[in-house]
Amino acid sequence: MANKVNGELNGIRSATLEAIRALYDIRMGQDEYASWELISQMAFLTGEIGREISVYIARDGRIVDVSVGSDSKVEMPNIRLVRNEDRLCGVRCLHTHPNGDGRPSGVDLGTMRSMQLDSMASVGVTDGKPTQLYACFIGEKTEDGPREALIFGPLRPYKLPQRALINEIYISDDRFRSVTKEVREAEPEKAILVGIDSGEGYDTVSELAELAKTAGAEVVGRVELKKRPIDNATYVGSGKAEELSLMGSEKNADLFIFDDELSAVQQRNLEEILGASVIDRTTLILDIFASRAQSREGKLQVELAQLSYRLPRLLGQGQILSRLGGGIGTRGPGEKKLEIDRRRIRRRIYELEEELSSIDRQRELRSSGRRAGNTPLVALVGYTNAGKSTLLNRLSDAGVLAEDKLFATLDPVVRKIELPAGTEVILSDTVGFINKLPHDLIKAFRSTLEEVSQADVILHIVDVSSDFYETQMRVVEEVLAELNAGSTPRIDVFNKCDLLPEFPAQQAARGERRRVFISARDGKGVDCLLDSVEELLNSRRQEIDLVIPYSRYEAVSFIYKVGAVLEEEHTAEGTHIRAYLDAQDHGQLKKLLAE
Repeated sequence: MANKVNGELNGIRSATLEAIRALYDIRMGQDEYASWELISQMAFLTGEIGREISVYIARDGRIVDVSVGSDSKVEMPNIRLVRNEDRLCGVRCLHTHPNGDGRPSGVDLGTMRSMQLDSMASVGVTDGKPTQLYACFIGEKTEDGPREALIFGPLRPYKLPQRALINEIYISDDRFRSVTKEVREAEPEKAILVGIDSGEGYDTVSELAELAKTAGAEVVGRVELKKRPIDNATYVGSGKAEELSLMGSEKNADLFIFDDELSAVQQRNLEEILGASVIDRTTLILDIFASRAQSREGKLQVELAQLSYRLPRLLGQGQILSRLGGGIGTRGPGEKKLEIDRRRIRRRIYELEEELSSIDRQRELRSSGRRAGNTPLVALVGYTNAGKSTLLNRLSDAGVLAEDKLFATLDPVVRKIELPAGTEVILSDTVGFINKLPHDLIKAFRSTLEEVSQADVILHIVDVSSDFYETQMRVVEEVLAELNAGSTPRIDVFNKCDLLPEFPAQQAARGERRRVFISARDGKGVDCLLDSVEELLNSRRQEIDLVIPYSRYEAVSFIYKVGAVLEEEHTAEGTHIRAYLDAQDHGQLKKLLAE
């Protein structure tokens, strides 16, 4: 319908609504920023209805949209704007403030930047009369934030410097063109984080911010709501969703990231209200995994997790499934699946599971070979960014990427090292764990993580410098229990002790659950860790010291095959050998010698 009035029209009398519609008939010259006729009529109508009124004015003086809002805000219309990367949109906005204060709000300035408006003008209204006007324009690009906002005012509404304000539009346009398209495309997505306080004393929203940073987003806002029932339609409730929409306009946000898993209905409804892309914590973690996977197996596992997560959400999703331009939440193999149906996704999941089964069989052969050689397996596990890769590099010169980011490394790494007394062990570095780790991810990576359950010793690496390290330890223990590795002997390795005010003193070993304090970065305490690993491995073995007749040399071969030889000497009576053997192997050795 031509000349339609948009926005909240309930309760407005038909005569008043017709007067608001008549604003379309007001025409201004190309050198006129906002005529007194338009300003005074908008102020009068604002006084009549007690709500904001906004108009959008093209550069030729035509009014292209009229909208009505509430007493404190007005929704931006879905009008067709020129959205070139390197120019303003060719439309300016003039709107009223019923509270009499004409100063522009943060939402006003954010909307101007996000819509690339020629200008944003706000008029204070008291008793149906305009009191003051502020005109805002997009300024220079700042180094670490959004463009500046140039604000002119307060100005007298009945005597505006019309030509000067129009000239400022063209100056602003030239300023905007000075930024190349390549620079604009390199800017990270601006994200607002939303979470609900769990009451557990663990700041999961700060952790979500680290995840967003790892994914390449710039966090421009965060909202942590007090514990409340989850709204089935919008997760946070419609009123709070409206507040988030205003915050998104103010911050010029491209993306909202929610700390908990969203249903397809919640995601679709939120995208409609917020006018931006919406993803949840699970999607964000899967996106990071997709960008970090290097090996064929890792890429297959991530794709399987992505498809398993997206399959039940395929129908009814909003912008996230319609975007073809990429961005956080759309990277990796899942991006090419947005246009295919459930049947083809299920077939692809079946193909991935078959490929991974083949890789699992190959891994099992390698694991069998290691077990046949009786080389102990020591698994490094821990919360993401606890320092596992740094420790692996310190112990083995593995050359694994080690960054101060969550999930800096994804693909498992296996290295052989020698302990101080000569015992050879295999170190296995696994993917880091995290709070609310997606179940689809655990399922996809289960075959890789199952090596942890086969380990002889688990080194639980803990970032002791974190304020929440105890909660992080609990998360790791829960995942280990899910992998049936809860009873495996382990050592709690408290890393990053160099960041503490004082380096803790090493504690005496007690049973199989030992505590060692280290700094993987500078190597302090690592020797004590290696001694503890060797002691723990040998504590489960029996030391033998005997002379084996040369006629029973197969017994010597058996010891080398299944045990850890500490000393060997050839004497006149036979081979004097000292070694560690498991109790079961010790019994087998006795049978060999008795024969």
